Amino acid sequence: MSEARFKRVLMTISLVLAAGGPAFAQDAGLCLYTAERVLDGEPVEGKEKHEAHEACLRALAATSSIVQKYQLQEADFAIMGTRPKESP
Repeated sequence: MSEARFKRVLMTISLVLAAGGPAFAQDAGLCLYTAERVLDGEPVEGKEKHEAHEACLRALAATSSIVQKYQLQEADFAIMGTRPKESP
């Protein structure tokens, strides 16, 4: 992981941790960390992928911040390898 990317992930996790309680922080941290691993080319499959996806969904539900929702959705897209279909 590049230094710039590491700093960006660390800053994002810090903001997320400051905004919510312990359960939210754990879920958001797992979601963002797993997405970073996927983006770095590490294979994430099976139970680990499912747990990270569920953590992303819980963190999304727990936050009202538009910025955090965007970051968590992008992380979930990276983990699952899918994006919602565009509306015509």
